[in-house]
Amino acid sequence: MDAAEFRRRGKEMVDYVADYLENIEKRQVYPDVEPGYLRSLIPEEAPEEAESYEDVVKDIERVIMPGVTHWHSPYFYAYFPTAHSFPAMLADMLCGAIGCIGFSWAASPACTELETVMLDWLGKMLKLPEDFLAGTEGRGGGVIQGTASEATLMALLAARSKIVKLIQADHPERSETDIISKLVAYSSDQAHSSVERAGLIGGVRMKKMPTDSKFSVRGAALQKVLEEDRAAGLIPFFVCISLITTIFFFADSFNFNPHKWLLVNFDCSAMWVKKRSDIIGAFKMEPLYLKHDHQESGIVTDYRHWQIPLGRRFRSLKMWFVFRMYGLKGLQAYIRKHVGLAKEFESLVRADQRFEISADVVLGLVCFRLKGSNELNETLLKRINRARKIHLVPCQLAGKFVLRFAMCARTTESRHVQEAWSHISHLASELLQELPH
Repeated sequence: MDAAEFRRRGKEMVDYVADYLENIEKRQVYPDVEPGYLRSLIPEEAPEEAESYEDVVKDIERVIMPGVTHWHSPYFYAYFPTAHSFPAMLADMLCGAIGCIGFSWAASPACTELETVMLDWLGKMLKLPEDFLAGTEGRGGGVIQGTASEATLMALLAARSKIVKLIQADHPERSETDIISKLVAYSSDQAHSSVERAGLIGGVRMKKMPTDSKFSVRGAALQKVLEEDRAAGLIPFFVCISLITTIFFFADSFNFNPHKWLLVNFDCSAMWVKKRSDIIGAFKMEPLYLKHDHQESGIVTDYRHWQIPLGRRFRSLKMWFVFRMYGLKGLQAYIRKHVGLAKEFESLVRADQRFEISADVVLGLVCFRLKGSNELNETLLKRINRARKIHLVPCQLAGKFVLRFAMCARTTESRHVQEAWSHISHLASELLQELPH
């Protein structure tokens, strides 16, 4: 494919993508295929001779689309929002075209410097304390990780490295292995599984803190456990908290995903640290082939020291495009729309005496269930997803099986929420009528 054909095919693909997104709600939101469906649709081996572009494109609908879960359908209410916008898609095209691997400032200065500035922009939008911003002389700063799982692991490993060095500074006779064996980290029992997984990868024990009736960890409960563990000879070193409060003044790092609710396509997980030396000190390696003339200048960031992989894409382009083309007010309006839709769904649930709300509706997620047994709600969810008109996933709260209704798609409107509730209500009526009276 030469440049001339690329121009033509590129325009065709943009048309295909635009058509797909404009008509996505006409597609069945969840695929009706069985595991292994795809293998029988394509050859067992790669072709010896080149095939035509037309043949490849024809197979998109035949092979790929039957097995796609349409995350950006307005009838997708499962898992969490995954950000999606035309400006971000265009930026991804440019990122792919430039194709730099931005592991250091020298590898592509614009890739590094735009990321540093975009994380400062976003930090200011969130009103983070100044300590988290890089500015021109800051000790902190931000980095784009692939996912929150990576950010959590990086924070835990940096904390582990820091505490080991601090203890060995006072007690050089203690081995790293001995210290790590005594380390203990803490998280809420409602924390994402990636937090527990970070503990497994990091080789440290992770304690889950019990939550109150609002599913929050209370300070007194945490303090009690910390005192007990210290008395038992353990070394508390890491606490992962999920919240949006003035805790920023006490935290060493903060992470959230613009690729979930800020219209920046996956992957883009924003992480800030107050002291970049904490994270760099844990992972810095300087082989000769990665050194460059400007690294000792004091103003250069080499992001390979801030992450698990060496290579990285030019992901900040997506932030730059989206922030400029939506503006802060546009981003705020988008989030407020989703919050409003969640409140609308909550009101529909509360108006039906057969259902109950299981947790406070704060942002774009509604946790609800039929009043009754877990088995009843499991059956309802199976029927909802088997019908494939909408897609939901469950969670467990205080031992109860709960259905989650998450505002996900950029194109979701009130009519979609009303249709979804009507469908859920109808299936619930059928189910309840089948129960013995």
